[in-house]
Amino acid sequence: MTIAENAVDPLVVEAVPRPGYPRPDRDRSAQWLNLNGRWRFTAGDGAPGSIIVPFAWETAASGVQRTWLEHAVYSRTVTVPAAWSGRRVVLCFGAVHHRATVSVDGVAVGSHVGGHSSFEFDVTGVLAPGRPAELTVEVDAPADKREIPHGKQRSIPRDDYDGVSFTPTSGIWQSVWLEARGRTYVAEVSLRGDSLTGFDIAGELAGDAPDTAVVVARLEGRETVLTASAGRFEGRLEVESPRLWSPESPHLYRVELRTGEGPEADRLTVTGGLRRIETRGEALYLNGERLYVRGVLDQGYWPETGLTAPDDEALLRDLDLARELGFSLVRKHLKFEEPRWLDHADRTGMLVWAEPPCPSRFSPAAVAGFEAQLPDLVRRDGNHPSIVIWGLYNEEWGLDWDIPGSPERAAAAAHAYDLMRSLDDTRPIVENSGWAHVKTDLVDWHYYDEDPRRWAENLAALASGARETFEVKLRPDFVVDKSFYGSPDFPRAGVPVLNSEFGAGFTSLERAWHVRWQTQEIRRHDRFSGYIYTELTDVEHEMAGLLDAHRRPKDWGGLNPADAFAPTTLVVDLVPAHAGADIPVPAAPLTLDVHVSHTGRTPITGTLHAAWGAPGSRGLPGAAADSRAVQAEPFRLTAAIGVRVPAPGGPARLHLWLEAEGRVVARTFVDAAVVEEPNRRGGRD
Repeated sequence: MTIAENAVDPLVVEAVPRPGYPRPDRDRSAQWLNLNGRWRFTAGDGAPGSIIVPFAWETAASGVQRTWLEHAVYSRTVTVPAAWSGRRVVLCFGAVHHRATVSVDGVAVGSHVGGHSSFEFDVTGVLAPGRPAELTVEVDAPADKREIPHGKQRSIPRDDYDGVSFTPTSGIWQSVWLEARGRTYVAEVSLRGDSLTGFDIAGELAGDAPDTAVVVARLEGRETVLTASAGRFEGRLEVESPRLWSPESPHLYRVELRTGEGPEADRLTVTGGLRRIETRGEALYLNGERLYVRGVLDQGYWPETGLTAPDDEALLRDLDLARELGFSLVRKHLKFEEPRWLDHADRTGMLVWAEPPCPSRFSPAAVAGFEAQLPDLVRRDGNHPSIVIWGLYNEEWGLDWDIPGSPERAAAAAHAYDLMRSLDDTRPIVENSGWAHVKTDLVDWHYYDEDPRRWAENLAALASGARETFEVKLRPDFVVDKSFYGSPDFPRAGVPVLNSEFGAGFTSLERAWHVRWQTQEIRRHDRFSGYIYTELTDVEHEMAGLLDAHRRPKDWGGLNPADAFAPTTLVVDLVPAHAGADIPVPAAPLTLDVHVSHTGRTPITGTLHAAWGAPGSRGLPGAAADSRAVQAEPFRLTAAIGVRVPAPGGPARLHLWLEAEGRVVARTFVDAAVVEEPNRRGGRD
């Protein structure tokens, strides 16, 4: 781990938190200086102290742990390495909530508004190599966040959705660092590989001579001089034998950019992938092949560190955990996640739905603040091939839950879509996740229901188009009907339909029970293009995670979630009664109809087995009581396959599993036990 002088007491040496280079996808790690660690910290009430950067001042890890602090000043001494003499020096911030004003030795170098977007200042003229200087960051973080993008950070006054909001994240909450760059350097770069045969590259230059610089790109040993004019450059980089990026084969290319010659030249290495994500009618396609989304919502919170991961291992481990649980996509909820996380998604083949935080009240200022962060999001993260969907607003937050009743709010959602499309036309965009679509590439929906029969019936009606609305409890005393559509003009067919939030159950055992039955009902309907389960981990008082807040497994009642979220799953024709008692104990032989939902690339031929095991058993029985041949076509639910098993003679678990190519490719179970009626004694008449 990196160590550095204490910014308060230079005689004290401390470990530097989050020591890794923050932008591996835009690599300048040959010459950089990490500024994380202890800074001097003066709160708004004048009390001096210190804080550990990059942890928000509300967190225990920061050493401050103060909520509703609205103003503070960070400061520390910095010394640019003498070896950087002759190069330009750039000061970089991962994210600061919400307004940051930066100065060096009392000289203002710039300010930035926006709590999630990254920003930087060229400080060459005020930070001389080898000379200590005082770096100061003054931060304003309003308690009233209603008109600023803040996602699920709690606000005072409270948001309408305060019940699902968390401790705020204020101040510096992502890494701070210095970089040495060339005298003229690449300030921004876009690398798009959706042609599948090469990269379209464009960018901006800054520094001494951006209007006359020559930019050379090197890819696979071949150099290409890019067209440069008026501080911008662009070009096309062909790949001789293209290797596509996909979850199964996440191949990345490294493009080296050089501006200038000799020791003052700027060198930057950018990573990218050749991949295309698109919609065709009601289906999603990745690189020309049908894509089914098996996703999980992830809010990126940690108990002691808030929105900032405590260390690199924890940050990246969440992606690995999602994969182990059976998911192929992560919806990073209302948060610009760190580039190191996105880089790991690129390298491991995890798909990502990315979205910014939104405000909570509608106003011209709120709309402007929301849209102002979109160019920053695309500039920073648009090169990542793992990002396959851009989300914008969430559940009409910032639009007062009222797109259908307000033309101006509907227009704001549509305008956000148009803006995002102008910034990036290579990915599907969702303008308002969950409800009331007016202009979108995906009709996604958020639906929570505790009743398995109602869930199954409503999903069937939503899939067939027989109904467009579903019940949403916005508060305990406020239930509304929300719709797929926010306008009668939106087409009712021809756009992919997928769930992007679901889940139910109060206890972890109940949630695991609902995972099994609710997910199978989504898989029953071929019209749906996928789902996103809510959620990966608990967050503070929100206990909906498959894992707890410390990333530990819960009691899943013998379920392996990876079975429920697998590419191939079993769909059983029954409506379960209760967790632990799906059906009464049968007194006679039992016949069940089972279907196979398969989302692989090619058909599979196998054998469906059924056999009783002990109550709560996890392992498969040694021998099947019944076996049936099965052939499943991709993206087409099979006809019902009847399996018949003898009466178990008492409570038992019926295991169902599909074997193909010498391995188990799908499995589920049905619990048979005494089904009791709910106890209503003592209730009011």
